[in-house]
Amino acid sequence: MDAIETASIDELRALQTSRLRDVVRRAYEQVPHYKAKFDAAGVHPDDIRHLDDLRRLPLIAKEDLRQNYPFGMFAVPMDQIVRIHASSGTTGKPTVCGYTKGDIETWSHLMARSIRGAGGRASDKIHIAYGYGLFTGGLGAHYGGECLGAAVIPVSGGFTERQVQIITDFTPDIIMVTPSYMLAIAEEFGRQGLDARGCSLRLGIFGAEPWGTGMRDEIEQRLGLEALDIYGLSEVMGPGVAQECSDSKGALTFWEDHFFPEIVDPATGLPVADGEQGELVITTLTKQGMPVIRYRTRDLTRLLPPTTRAMRRIDRLSGRSDDMLIIRGVNVFPSNIEAVLARDDRLAPHYLLEVRRPGSLDELDVLVETRTALAGQLTGAELAEIGARMEHAIKVFAGVTTKVRVVEPGTLERSQGKAKRVLDLRAASAISASARR
Repeated sequence: MDAIETASIDELRALQTSRLRDVVRRAYEQVPHYKAKFDAAGVHPDDIRHLDDLRRLPLIAKEDLRQNYPFGMFAVPMDQIVRIHASSGTTGKPTVCGYTKGDIETWSHLMARSIRGAGGRASDKIHIAYGYGLFTGGLGAHYGGECLGAAVIPVSGGFTERQVQIITDFTPDIIMVTPSYMLAIAEEFGRQGLDARGCSLRLGIFGAEPWGTGMRDEIEQRLGLEALDIYGLSEVMGPGVAQECSDSKGALTFWEDHFFPEIVDPATGLPVADGEQGELVITTLTKQGMPVIRYRTRDLTRLLPPTTRAMRRIDRLSGRSDDMLIIRGVNVFPSNIEAVLARDDRLAPHYLLEVRRPGSLDELDVLVETRTALAGQLTGAELAEIGARMEHAIKVFAGVTTKVRVVEPGTLERSQGKAKRVLDLRAASAISASARR
C-alpha cells in the first residue's frame, strides 16, 4: 500500500486540511468563476481553516461548467494543459476537463492504486474494453495499468466477436469494462459455443454506470470471476476516485488524500451525517489543471466508516438524482426496478424502462428479458404470469404501478458502453395525441 493508506486518521485529516486550503486559494485566485461565486457567498480563502469550513463555500454543478464552456474553469494557462477530456454532452453542452502533466501522473497513480486494491498485480494482463477518446474510461484504465506495471491490452469498446477472440487468445487476467457490456461479451461467448467460465479472466473491475447486486451475481456466475466496482467521473478526474477493494468488499474506499467527499440532501444541498443517504459532493484536493470545489455529482450514496484504511468508504451507488422518474407522484429510480427484477431467477439483467403519456398521466412500461437458457421454452401464458408477478412486486417494493412485458433473450438492444435504462417517449406521446386531435 501507499504510505497514506496505512496512515492514521489524524495524519490523513492534517494532509486534507493543508491541501484544501491550497486548492481553495488557487481556485479563487486563478478561476474567475470561483472568485465570483465565493465573493457572492461572502467567503474568502482565508476563512477556510478547517475541513468543516468547506461547507461555507457554495456548491457548484454541471451547469457551472457548461456556463464556462469550453476552457473557462481551467486554473492554469493552456500551455500547461497536456490532455483534454469531455463528457458526451447528451443533455447539453459537454463538460470539458483539462489535465496538467502532474494531473495525469496523479490519475495514473490512483488508477494503479485502485487496480492493486482490487487484487491486480504487475504480472497481470489487463483487457480494457472501456471506450477510448474523450470519454475518460479507456485512457484512465490504460495509464493505470501501465503505471502498475501490468501488460495492457487496449481493445476499446465494440466489435464484440473480436473481444471474445482476444480474451481467448491473449488470456488476460483482468478485464475493465462497463458491467452491461461485460454481459454482452458473456453472451457472445455462448453464441460462439464457448464456455465463458472457462476463460482466463479472474477479476473484473466494472464502472461508469450504476449496477446492482443482481448484475454482479450474474457476471460472476457467467464468467467465473470476481466482480468489483470502481467509481469516478470526468468532471473530477475520471475513474479511480474510489475503488471496491478485495480486502474491503461491499463498499468503495474513497481516495480521500486526493478527493474530499460530502453527502448532502439533494433537495436542499445541506450536508447530512455520515451514514445517511444523499447526493455525493466532491472537492478535488490536488487537481492542478481544473480543480473542482464542492461539485454536485448527482450520484446517490452514503459515507461509511473506514475498515482496512483510514479513508472512509462510499456505498455502491443507488442511482442518480437526475435519473429519478416521477410517475404519478411517485419517485422511482431504475435501480429500484432492477432490484425487484433480480429476485426472479428466470429474468436476465437486461431491462428497459419506457415512460409514455398517452393521456394526462404518465405510464411506465418495464421490458425485461428472460435468461438465455430459457429461450423459446416459456409459453405466452407463462411470460404473462411472470410479468404479473413482477408488476405486483414492483408495486409493493417501489410503490408505482407498471406494465411489465417479459420478452425473449436478445430482444433489447445491447450497449457497448453505458447501458441505456430509460426511454422517455412522453414527447412522442404528446405529438401523437395532438395529431389525433
